[in-house]
Amino acid sequence: MVRLCTSQLLLVVTVVFMCGSIHARSSLKVIRKFQDIPSNYVYAQQALWFSMKDFNKNSNDKYSFKVVKILKVQEQVAESLNYFLVVKIARTTCKKFSGENGHCLIQKNPKMKKMLLCNFIVAFKPWTFEHYMLKKQCKDV
Repeated sequence: MVRLCTSQLLLVVTVVFMCGSIHARSSLKVIRKFQDIPSNYVYAQQALWFSMKDFNKNSNDKYSFKVVKILKVQEQVAESLNYFLVVKIARTTCKKFSGENGHCLIQKNPKMKKMLLCNFIVAFKPWTFEHYMLKKQCKDV
């Protein structure tokens, strides 16, 4: 009987703790709402680098994509620095397994050309060097 009560108490404590954690994440404390910032801002550039690394890693495409135009960059200050990025990206001539994409050319072959408009939201904690993809949404252009 005592063992059953202890197990039930542990279960209740765990559920309460989990509900508190979920509530805490859903009520993110925003210190400063999203505001436009220059695209060359160092943390925005790191968020963009992370976005493309994540996109290419999770893409089913055989070729890497790279940014061809930055349309919008915004920063939000919360428990992390959050970056909202709107970019046009294009398929390159480099295959993903090569690990190279800095010097890759954009596909010119009409059959291979592919351009996407993407919205990314990246959370960045510069004090721990951690990046998290919060949102990734791309559509054909």
